[in-house]
This record gives sequence, structure tokens and C-alpha cells, in this order.
Amino acid sequence: MKALSIENLARILGAAVVSGLAPGRAGAQVSHIIGVSTDSRTIQAGDCFFALPGENFDGHDYVAQVLQKGAACAVVSRTVDGAAGLLLRVPDTIQALGDLAREYRRMNAFNVVAITGSVGKTTTRQIVHHVLSRRFRTHQAQKSFNNNIGLPLTLLGARPEDEVIIAELGANHPGEIAGLTRIAQPDIAVVTNAHPAHLEGFGDLATIIREKLSIAEGLSDTGTFIINGDIEPLVVAARRSPMVCVEDVPPLRPPGNLPVIRGRDALATRGRPFRTFGKSPGADYRAEQIVCSGTSSTFAVRGTQVHLPLPGPGNIENALAAWAICDQFGLTTDDFAQAIEGLSAVSMRAETLQIGSLTVLNDCYNANPASMRNALAMLANLRSCSDSNHNRRLVFICGQMAELGPQTQSLHAELGVEAAEAGVDLLVAVGEAPKTTAQVAREASQRGLRTMCFDDTHSLCEHMQEFLREDDIILVKGSRTARLERLVQELTKDYG
Repeated sequence: MKALSIENLARILGAAVVSGLAPGRAGAQVSHIIGVSTDSRTIQAGDCFFALPGENFDGHDYVAQVLQKGAACAVVSRTVDGAAGLLLRVPDTIQALGDLAREYRRMNAFNVVAITGSVGKTTTRQIVHHVLSRRFRTHQAQKSFNNNIGLPLTLLGARPEDEVIIAELGANHPGEIAGLTRIAQPDIAVVTNAHPAHLEGFGDLATIIREKLSIAEGLSDTGTFIINGDIEPLVVAARRSPMVCVEDVPPLRPPGNLPVIRGRDALATRGRPFRTFGKSPGADYRAEQIVCSGTSSTFAVRGTQVHLPLPGPGNIENALAAWAICDQFGLTTDDFAQAIEGLSAVSMRAETLQIGSLTVLNDCYNANPASMRNALAMLANLRSCSDSNHNRRLVFICGQMAELGPQTQSLHAELGVEAAEAGVDLLVAVGEAPKTTAQVAREASQRGLRTMCFDDTHSLCEHMQEFLREDDIILVKGSRTARLERLVQELTKDYG
């Protein structure tokens, strides 16, 4: 982060200074902050600490501690006893964090890429960072920092010399993306896809689509909007959206030595032009000659062959979204193809592991109906890609898909049909809703699919040696609440 005077910080936040120089620090009062933190455990001297409220912890309880560690100041929303140091009081510390991030973004000549979507945000972000960092000073979100705390921390973590920031924007309730995009003020906004996810908060797919398209609200007049052209309801909604103009996209003039981000012909909409990626014939960024093997894929873009070292059709979609972004920065298809060959798998996202004689597809970071379908396609490909795998058993360790609201049972039932169609031999359900998946899969299977059910991951780990066989090909997938990564850890310990 570029150093910022505390005077300017207070002005940006509209904060009241409620405490002065700490005892014993006479004449040594810090006049600037050099970083921002919300974690008392990682606070550094000169940081500004934001005391954020949370479900399990309240940052206000740690203000005195961080000031003793050398924090330049703390931003608070209530009285803090025993805090010897500079306090800036605001009505809402989370809102203040976003206000600072928005102003910091305005103060610096970054190009900001913002990515949203029901699935694929993190993988797309990782691909873009991997490719663009070969040519530009690039900063990306850490882990899945995509909410009203993570996004500001991503922006504030950028150095003044950085040229491109790649951020994720996530949501589980209407209105969240609009708020985040106004903080990020992206130059390029991308919707990777829109599928049923977080239905507990959104209710239906139409609301999800509106939420994803609202990322365009933060774009400048010269910004570039890119969406998945294979999802017809998304394209139709974009054409009708007042956010999304009939004019062509003018060039974006980036800072420093970055090339001009080029305007191209765009689909006409009521609001803003947009470009599309996908497999559809009319897509602006189209994949052709697609071949999915067990652990990788190949496809062609504009006549150039691309070898993607990630499995499954979902990752081709992610790579196409990444190519659409990289093209805006002047990269050629050859540049993109050469860079992407060295890409590493993202942890717990379609990560193929060889654990002893077991092949494990570790995709347990999160789950919704679309990502489950992608993962089952990857599982089937792992067996069909090689003659030596044809007799190996396909095992699906199925955790719950969370936040689906009233559609929880019906969508878990649909997943059972899809598991049977994918040729799964053994389906192991973990949690209550996946029991429906197991029952439906068993009834739909034409090949004698077996099922087992466990209440939680702990029980699963205790009994895994009773049902696993040597040479099994195993998909491990569920929402974060299932904590299925524990199973992968146990497999590594016992079979690796």
C-alpha cells in the first residue's frame, strides 16, 4: 500500500479523532499509515487496524493489543477501554474499509479487472494473473477475497507500482455485487457464468442473473464488459438491461507502458456494449476443436492450439474468460497459449492428486449444481481417457450443496440422476441432503450403483478403509460446510 497520511485517512473516512498520542511515545507520533489490517495476529508497525465486528470475534476487543504492537492507529465504531493510541471513530468500520479502498483505487493508476460468476471466479482469476504477470506488475486477490471485507483488502494490498489488479466479486444476497463494483470501479468486468447457487438468498436464477450483471454498474464509460455467451438467459438479460449502450466500446487508456485496451464491435444492448466468450458460433472469443482428457484439455482459439493443464469442460470456460481478458491487454493467442501451459492447479478446485494407487479429484472447496456437473464430467473423463483406467471404479464422495433454500431436496435429487449417468460405481453421501442424492442415484443407475451414507466427515474418515479399494478413482466434492478436505488429508496419510 502507498503511504497515506492519517490526516487524509480521517478525511476520507469522515472520522472523528477520539484519542491522541499514546503515553510514553511523546514526540514519536506516527503521521502516516503504510498498510491496513483487520487481523490482530498479523498486524505490522505502521498499519491502520480496522476493528471489524464478526460472528465469533469483535476487532474492538483487540485494539489495545494492536496499538501496543505499533499500529499507527485504529478505526473503531465504539468506545474502547484501555486503548493507548490514536483512534478514528466512524459509524461503521466495514463501510469505512470500503470507503478507504474506493478512494485508494481512485488515487492510483491501476487497471482493475473484476470477475464474478456462480462458478469459476477463482480459477479464472488465477489464470489471468498467471498469464498477465509475465508482462505486467500484477496483483490479485488472496484466497477467495471476494466480499465487502476481502475486496477492499485486495485493493488496499496493491503497491503503487502495480499495473493490474485482478479481483473477485462474490455475493449470496441481492445488491452485494453492485456495492462491491462501486468500490472496485473496474476497467474490465467479467461474468464467468450464472447458475443456480446461493438460492437461499437469491430465490431463483433470474435474480442471480440480475445480480451478476450488476457488476457493470461500477464500470467507467470506457470500461469493457465481458459475459459468457453460451448461457442464453444471461445474454438475453444483458441485452435488455439498462446498465448493459449501443455505441462501440471506446479505447481505455491505461497508465504507464500498458497498451491501449482496445474497443471492438460489441453486441447492442439497452445500456452498455458487451462481448462474449464461449463455444457458441457467435461468441467473440470462441473455443473450437475441444478435446477433454483425464487431467487436461486442448482447444483452439483463432487458429492457435491451447493446451490447458486443467481437466474438465468448466475449466475450458474459465480459460476462455481469461483469454477474453488478456486480449484486452494486447496479448496474442500465442502469448496466451505459451503462458497457460505452465499453469498449476488451484488447491481444492479440480486438483488431480495421485495418492498411492488412488487417483483423487480434489474439488472440495465449494459446490453448487453447475460445479457438481462439471466435476462429474471430469470424473468420467478420468476413467475414459485411458485404456488402463477402464476397469477402475468411480467413487463419488458427495457432500452437501449448501444455501439452496427450498430447492435443496430437488437439486440434490437431480444430482443423483447426473451421478448415475456419469457412470459412478459407488456414491458415498456425507450429510442429510446427499442421502437424497444417494437414493435417487441408486434408483436411476443401470449398472448397479452402490451407495453408503454418513452423517458427517468425521464418521466418513473413520470408516473409509471399509469401502475404498486400490486403484479407485475418487471425486471428493461438497460445500465448505462439509469440510471434506479432511478426507483428502486422511487419504494422503493412509494411502500416500
